[in-house]
Amino acid sequence: MTDPTSPEILLDEDGVRATVDALAEQIAPQIDDETVAVCLLTGGIWFAADLTRALARRGRLVGFDALWLASYGDDKTSRGSVDERAGLQRDVTGKTVLVMDDVFDTGLSLKRAVEIIEAKGAARVLTCVFASKPWPEPRALEPDFVGWRAPARYLVGYGLDSAGRMRGLPGIAALD
Repeated sequence: MTDPTSPEILLDEDGVRATVDALAEQIAPQIDDETVAVCLLTGGIWFAADLTRALARRGRLVGFDALWLASYGDDKTSRGSVDERAGLQRDVTGKTVLVMDDVFDTGLSLKRAVEIIEAKGAARVLTCVFASKPWPEPRALEPDFVGWRAPARYLVGYGLDSAGRMRGLPGIAALD
């Protein structure tokens, strides 16, 4: 019998690893060692760490920074606006920037990140998300690189959370 309180695994740890490796293969030829990889906090930490290591295995030793944006808080739905809680620490003027995030749903955080980075003088901004969920309305932008086309479900694990919990699961699961 299935435990109704246990999340349903949709993508296991091996699937996550394979997805990250496939993304690194696609991205590596598009960047150089002057690229600054920017992690969107908090959920993007797991993905950003794995992706930058996968890029290093392919000879791309990128810089690293983070941008802390929030549109959900502990809610299950977006507030419809994005708060900037902490900005970039590195100069991105004239550089290629690779923005990395865990999940793409409303697109608000990714759009705001691109705006911030472009305003800081980046020469080119590429966007990469581990998971992209279907959305009923058109979004302001689409990511340049998508690892996994996720179902329209409430997801946890690999950086995705439920009120700050379950981010550390090694795979991705659905709570609904």
